[in-house]
Amino acid sequence: MKVTILAIGKCKKSSPEAAIIDEYAKRSSWQISIKEKDNSTQEDEALFLQQNIPHGAKVIVLDERGVNIKSTELAATVAKWQLDGISEICFLIGGADGHLQSTRDKADLILSFGKLTLPHMLMRAVLAEQIYRIQTIIAGHPYHRE
Repeated sequence: MKVTILAIGKCKKSSPEAAIIDEYAKRSSWQISIKEKDNSTQEDEALFLQQNIPHGAKVIVLDERGVNIKSTELAATVAKWQLDGISEICFLIGGADGHLQSTRDKADLILSFGKLTLPHMLMRAVLAEQIYRIQTIIAGHPYHRE
């Protein structure tokens, strides 16, 4: 599985969040790539996100208005997509003002990680761990415990 993370804001290479992201990317057998854009207008951010979605990828928009589901439910969704022949997922992380409706309209899933507000760089680290967790759940690896 290929995973693309499109994100607004740039993560400093020497930051603690970058170290966490790198650690989970190394653990993963999935190919994970991150494309970033500096913060700008919401319209420019939306254009960047929408234009960089890989062709044929399932799109998961991270948005506070999305569904808040368990990791096992997300893994089941991804596993179904894999069975349907999908080989790429694209996660979209918006800027400080969130996503425009035109970006949410591109989503196959609008996902919330809860009601808490998290810094964007920390959200990337949490997402990297969840991508690894999804992979281990699908593979039946004991990393995830309920």
